[in-house]
Amino acid sequence: MINHYELTIVLRPDLTAQEVDALASRTVDVAKQQGVTLVKQENWGLRKLAYPINKAQKGHYVFFGFSGNAGSLAEVERLLGLDEAVMRQLTIKVDAISPEPSAPIRQDDEREFDLAI
Repeated sequence: MINHYELTIVLRPDLTAQEVDALASRTVDVAKQQGVTLVKQENWGLRKLAYPINKAQKGHYVFFGFSGNAGSLAEVERLLGLDEAVMRQLTIKVDAISPEPSAPIRQDDEREFDLAI
């Protein structure tokens, strides 16, 4: 049976956009090697953290939606845990992955619209 997972990672704020993109690409490559299908990927950008992590007030957020067999993301989670650029990671199992933009992306779009008025 195919399961659906959402993975959100928070990266150090001192990383460049290229480094964030490279880490996201490596994450997708490792997931594909494990037989997982990428359904959705969003870069939420540099955002304020709810609480400081290692004295950092902000972090780069990257969101992934994956489909695959149970336990197929274990290697991805292991490698992210070893990477010093990753401050936090969270993988959750969901019933389905929505094709629509996630809440942080919709909020950014609404803010841009409000500023344009």
